[in-house]
Amino acid sequence: MTNVELSERLRDGLAPGQRTDVLLAHELTREPMARVERTLLDLPDLQPAALRQAVINVVSAGGKRIRPVISLLIAGMLGRLDDPRMIDLASAVEMLHTATLVHDDLIDGSLMRRGTQTLNATWTPAATVLTGDYLFAYAANLAARTNSTRVMSIFADTLSVIVAGELQQQFTDFALRVTRDDYYRRIYSKTASMFVLACTAAGVLCEVTEAEYNALYDYGRDLGTAFQVMDDVLDFTGDAHNVGKPVGADLRHGLITLPVICYVERYGRDGIECALRGECDPQTYDRIIARIRESDAIACALHEAEGIADNARAALAIFPANPYRQALLDLVDYTLRRTR
Repeated sequence: MTNVELSERLRDGLAPGQRTDVLLAHELTREPMARVERTLLDLPDLQPAALRQAVINVVSAGGKRIRPVISLLIAGMLGRLDDPRMIDLASAVEMLHTATLVHDDLIDGSLMRRGTQTLNATWTPAATVLTGDYLFAYAANLAARTNSTRVMSIFADTLSVIVAGELQQQFTDFALRVTRDDYYRRIYSKTASMFVLACTAAGVLCEVTEAEYNALYDYGRDLGTAFQVMDDVLDFTGDAHNVGKPVGADLRHGLITLPVICYVERYGRDGIECALRGECDPQTYDRIIARIRESDAIACALHEAEGIADNARAALAIFPANPYRQALLDLVDYTLRRTR
């Protein structure tokens, strides 16, 4: 993967005037991210060859790489970017993320992701599950290469949170899914926990104080939470081509997100009850999604995301001002302004 392609991933979805800020993160992590990319593709032997190539395609299509970039920026902020363990950590974080996507696509029945066929579009469910397991194992191996018991503990805890969250979502009563408590628990498990891993594990390798560790935890939690809230807003407001899925796809799959919760709080459940239960016909879904798009529920969710993002910025105040910290702050702005 070229540096130009990495640059495009980071600045993807931003207005022209905002791209320079996000490119700072790319410029500061250019060389170590190239090493991360090589590590991600250095897969142990996997047969048959066609399956190996399919896995390489999935890993290569891996999005904006924001999680490993965060780990590397924290290392730079704390003067430890030259520590080779940071490459293993950043690679482990991204590989764990990729493994979760393989299983998510199977659970959701998704056939495409970022313009590339998912594994379950070609392979049997059993082969897809086992391939995801293989990627989890490789991610764990990369984390173990840091030779840090605490990093491995954080890694294992994160994986437990992700899986437990997915299981709980499968069995949660629909009435609870229309509450903020359930929503924020779900998105912590699904998204924010991985950001916390990227931040806190990097802090451990940099030998931070407990106060600094807590600040990194807060930054990762709040940045990851704001990131997911924006994803959920874009599910209603984004262009289907840019977002990579139909408008309102989450609601059509029975997933209740913050814009829906805001709508219910303001206007009640009349007329949308079937959507809350995941039982509408396609035309009814179209009408309900249009009502949510046109309401002030979107502004409500955006306002909430901005408040969470402010908390992420505040968490970095404990650290020295330098270009790496500025790049971490810029990523908060990027999160709020992206279009995909």
